[in-house]
Amino acid sequence: MGAEPYWYYTDYQTDLNLALDTLRKREFQAGRYNPAIPLLDFPITESSPSPGAQHSSIEAALEASDADGTRSILDILRVSDTPCPLSRDEFETALLGGENQEIIGEIFNTAFPLPSAELLALFGTEQPTHEMIESVILGDTNTDAVNAFWHSIDRGTARYIIVYTENQPSEIFFIGYSFD
Repeated sequence: MGAEPYWYYTDYQTDLNLALDTLRKREFQAGRYNPAIPLLDFPITESSPSPGAQHSSIEAALEASDADGTRSILDILRVSDTPCPLSRDEFETALLGGENQEIIGEIFNTAFPLPSAELLALFGTEQPTHEMIESVILGDTNTDAVNAFWHSIDRGTARYIIVYTENQPSEIFFIGYSFD
């Protein structure tokens, strides 16, 4: 099985790590993670399966998920305030024993922001709206840019985008790939 994509919206908070923790707790309590639900269907909606937590803690769920990971936001432990330091190709080279091996541990389980240049390439603005994300990343309005965007996400990592409503931050969009 290959890496599985996932994505979520959560309310904006200035403390992005707190926003991530809140989202992780919500999905854990809902039981929307592997192995409770081996393959989730995205987007998550109010009608998505919600069997409740099947483990005593998020850490126990992570351990039970083994090498596949939870295939959910539970795999992401922290938010970085700087873009991912390696391209996907550099990341894969490091995993195979090449250069940059020393920073692999800093990349796994981390959500990184998109650089301004990528936001502009995808949306034409550094302040995308919910509708723009739905149309561009989850739709098909800019296929080349979206393919490059998806290709930039390494397994076991995520990206986040601050979503704007009337020029004010309103949501955080997390999107990533599972480990396997």
